[in-house]
Order: sequence, then structure tokens, then C-alpha cells
Amino acid sequence: MITAGDFRKGLTFESDGDVYEVVDFQHVKPGKGAAFVRAKIRSVLTGGIKDTTFNPSEKFEKVVIETKEMQYLYNDGTLYYFMDNETYEQIPMEKDMVEEALNYVRENDTAMINLYQGKPFKVQPENFVELEVTETEPGVKGDTSSGGSKPAKVETGYSLNVPLFINIGDVIRIDTRTGEYMSRA
Repeated sequence: MITAGDFRKGLTFESDGDVYEVVDFQHVKPGKGAAFVRAKIRSVLTGGIKDTTFNPSEKFEKVVIETKEMQYLYNDGTLYYFMDNETYEQIPMEKDMVEEALNYVRENDTAMINLYQGKPFKVQPENFVELEVTETEPGVKGDTSSGGSKPAKVETGYSLNVPLFINIGDVIRIDTRTGEYMSRA
């Protein structure tokens, strides 16, 4: 059992017959009245997000989430297929479960899949990925590494800001937790 006072990002718990993951939380201690926990939670089963408040002493059953490394194979327009590297079983997932991760995952790349009772609900790309720049303005002579930034698009279609010296064809390292440029690869 865990209490609402123990909430941390990524923690999963069961409440009202549904399984929730803590997306964001804040411990609030107002000047008057009792302290409470304000949390944004996502339903693991439906994907719905809601904001709610909890008494810090409320107890919940902690839920164990299984994590497996799988390979992204392809999409058929509506479903995205991942293959279990141990059993070679292919698991279809809907777009809303994989949409954020697809910014960083190419076909045949591996990703961590979170499962609850054997049902996948979330895709997590590796913390750092190396992707090729496919669109950006050309660099101009005199641009320095300490200069400004410009928009660029990588091979997955994801757009981010990069330093002025980055050109089309360069492979860059991206932090998938923040979506920001890290360095040239």
C-alpha cells in the first residue's frame, strides 16, 4: 500500500477499479486548512488524463507494471506493430499510445514497452537517440557554436531547434525526455 503523500512521477496505483499513472503532482500546504496533494493522473487502461486532489494519508494499492524491450516494426495506417525480441510475438498498438515516442523511434529501433496484465499501454524510447537532420536552413559562414538556433526536422518528422552550424545530413543526438538537441553524433 502507498499513500498519496508518497506520489512521484511515473508511480502507478489502483483506485476505483482503474489503474492510474502519476503524470505530475504537487504537495500543497495552504495557510489555513489541511495539506493535500494535487495530481495529474493518466488512466493506464483508457489513456484518459484527469486532475484531482487527494488527502496525503489516502491509501492506494500499488500496481506492478511490466517493462519489455521490443522492436518497432511498421505501421499499417491505424496500428503500430512492435515485436517482442524473446518470443517474436507481434503486438499491435494504437496511435495514441505511441504518438509521443514516434518522434524518436524509427522502424527497426528498439523501445521499452510498459504492460499491465499483459496489455501494452505506453512506449518509452531510449533516453538519447541519434537521428539524421532532413530539413533545415543552410548554415552561413561566420555562424559559431555559441550563436543562436534555427528549426530543423529529423528523419522521423520531429522538429526541434538546433545550433546554426547544423546542416542537412548531420546526425544529431537528442534527449528524448526533453526533446532538445544535445550534440552532433
